[in-house]
Amino acid sequence: MSRDSAVLWPTLSDAEFRMQVREFLRDSLSGPWSHLRGQGGPGREHESYLERVAWDRYLAANGWSCIGWPVEYGGRGLSLWQQVIFHEEYALSDAPSRVSHLGEQLLGPTLIAFGTPEQKARFLPPIAAVEELWCQGYSEPGAGSDLANVSTKARLDEAAGEWVIDGQKVWTSWAHEADWCFVVARTEPGSRRHRGLSYLLVPMDQPGVEIRPILQLTGTSEFNEVFFSEARTGGDLVVGDPGQGWGVAMATLSFERGVSTLGEQVGFRKELNSLIATAKERGTWDDPVLRDRLVQADVDLEVLGLNSLRMLTESTTDAGQASITKLLWATWHRRLGELAMQVQGPDSLVCGPDYDLDDWQRLFLFSRADTIYGGSNEIQRNILAERVLGLPREARPDA
Repeated sequence: MSRDSAVLWPTLSDAEFRMQVREFLRDSLSGPWSHLRGQGGPGREHESYLERVAWDRYLAANGWSCIGWPVEYGGRGLSLWQQVIFHEEYALSDAPSRVSHLGEQLLGPTLIAFGTPEQKARFLPPIAAVEELWCQGYSEPGAGSDLANVSTKARLDEAAGEWVIDGQKVWTSWAHEADWCFVVARTEPGSRRHRGLSYLLVPMDQPGVEIRPILQLTGTSEFNEVFFSEARTGGDLVVGDPGQGWGVAMATLSFERGVSTLGEQVGFRKELNSLIATAKERGTWDDPVLRDRLVQADVDLEVLGLNSLRMLTESTTDAGQASITKLLWATWHRRLGELAMQVQGPDSLVCGPDYDLDDWQRLFLFSRADTIYGGSNEIQRNILAERVLGLPREARPDA
């Protein structure tokens, strides 16, 4: 399927489009890619990594990457609901976890909204073709969920026409595989909080960048520490105006909580259904307290899905919706991990040789991070309290 013919697809009915997505994934995952079914995902990011990169390139070659981007930038220009359909069908098909989502779903839309024509021409085509992979340079040891506390600095070397970056980022997903990083750095000396930040595009393969993998509870190392020591990037590789990076960074976070979250919830549904089946097999379903918790999880997941749909409608895209959605799904998934341990009972405390975790143990361990990364529960509650309810700001000594 060529990209030229794909331009006409948004005119098809949603039902027809769903069948086209379903048939493409069914045929593709029944052939040479069948061994990738279910590969990757939280706590299993290392599985078949290079093959999943090849899979992403296969999707791109067949017109199934960047489906929400405008056609003029190499996307499909699909409607909101067709994007939702794609992500739902992708999850239902048990297709492998994507490796190019940071470029496709976060940086790409950010560049389309804020980038210069030159930046779009340079970076969007290789993102769409999965020729360059990206990581996100936001969190720091002293600025995790509180992003405005960023201390990584960048100065403009006017003679060389380059930004020079010094500082440390942490919890940087796939930095060890990425070609580029979008970095929030402080470019105005003496600035505080959200003022004086800039959004820089920085190449990772250079002497001034050191990457140290972080060993996680799951035994894998998706996350990394990244140290910038006189690292350099082009003077023209700042997205938006210098010193105005906070707004660009917030826009990126809003893209992160877009239509793909509904596909993620299809995955949650599959996990819950599997856990209920496991409870029935093990006899723990007969415990009325545990059964009630599983039923409540089912109800809460339905509410979560309806809330996400509401967030995506134009009439309710207020400042608090993204925080509500993040707070709901992260807490729900963490509780599912806890339920998995209760269903397993004492067996949940024992793993195989060489720290061989089963799927439920891996879910429990990784889901502990769900309420931390991407803005912790505490930060989301503060946003809702201060920006939506108008309550007094939390005391911040350095504000």
